[in-house]
Amino acid sequence: MVLNYIWVSFFLIAFVVALARLIFLQDLQVFPALLTSTFDMAKTGFEISLYLTGVMSLWLGLMKIGEKGGMVKILSKVVGPFFARLFPGVPRDHPANGSIIMNFSANILGLDNAATPLGLKAMQELQELNPDKDTASDAQITFLVLNASGLTIIPLAIIADRASIGIPNPTSIFLPTLIATFASTMAGLLYLSYKQKIKLLDPVIISYVAGLTAIILGSVWYFTSLTPDQLQIQSSLFSSIIILSIIIGFLVLGLRRKIPLFETFVDGAKEGFTTSVKIIPYLVAMLVGIGVFRASGALDFIVDGIAWSFSLLHINTDFVKALPVALLKPLSGAAARGMMIETSKIYMDTDMFTVNLAAVFRGCAETTFYVLAVYFGSVNIRKTRYAVTAGLICDLAGFIAAIFVAYLFFR
Repeated sequence: MVLNYIWVSFFLIAFVVALARLIFLQDLQVFPALLTSTFDMAKTGFEISLYLTGVMSLWLGLMKIGEKGGMVKILSKVVGPFFARLFPGVPRDHPANGSIIMNFSANILGLDNAATPLGLKAMQELQELNPDKDTASDAQITFLVLNASGLTIIPLAIIADRASIGIPNPTSIFLPTLIATFASTMAGLLYLSYKQKIKLLDPVIISYVAGLTAIILGSVWYFTSLTPDQLQIQSSLFSSIIILSIIIGFLVLGLRRKIPLFETFVDGAKEGFTTSVKIIPYLVAMLVGIGVFRASGALDFIVDGIAWSFSLLHINTDFVKALPVALLKPLSGAAARGMMIETSKIYMDTDMFTVNLAAVFRGCAETTFYVLAVYFGSVNIRKTRYAVTAGLICDLAGFIAAIFVAYLFFR
């Protein structure tokens, strides 16, 4: 429903703004520009979807090997003690624990097809423990907020989209996105600890958080010691090494489990092909709506207004051109994806800072309202308490961190 409102709003606002420009500014080219944008963006959406067919088939094939090889179960064992402290109201022997850990493990690996069913299963099992069936429990809110914080090790979909439109070094946003999404997750954890009185000084929680924080801060410290050229080269190098190492790890696990690697890859690749075909109408529709919205000048008015506000405070406004991606992300993943692609195509030859920041904006948070609607809706939760507030705090923290790391890595 939210996506429907967003899409229709693009057209209605674009038409009103174009009509105002025609009447008050005598701009005779504005409506022809809207029509041209409609057909151009429809073509772009279809071309991107065709390219993604190969990329998605490749990655989902590899991910299927990782899933069958036991990578998700390994992650479950690694993070199990940590999640036991975050969900004190869930008995240790309750099946919800397994679903929660498996869901987060799948999310971290970017296994969206596996993560969503596991997440719905976890929510249903948490509902069994919920004494007030139409009100979200603390455990359900914790589960939703940590999902909405968007912590992901490999932003595969974003990298694939960047590669599909010919962006140089599409994996260069790997480390910046990891840092920004870590900030988003930490903000959610701090807010939850305040609302639910979670003991963050627990030795297990401290060890996990301190370890991850040390890795992130160490990365930031190292990259800030490099020159801009060295930073770009090494960031891309490390990102590539990490991603390729994970792929090799999947293959090794598959060999140890003696699973048929080729057949497993093909099964996953089939899912990638099916997924790519399914997204064609959605991507075309969203890109057309965004293209019309931008061609009308409405987006320029919004961006210019925000830039003017920050300039009054003497704050650098280079980040503002990528801001529409951040504004759309909490509402719709499809809209944020379309806006990132549109922004990338416009600035790819002139402003790579904006192109890269748009990608980090997309990867540093989740579609908060969509996640809450799907997961709470699956168990008929009507009273969400502070879940929306917590999710938006995660989004804000991620966006602020994204701006800082973009200036660090790409300026």
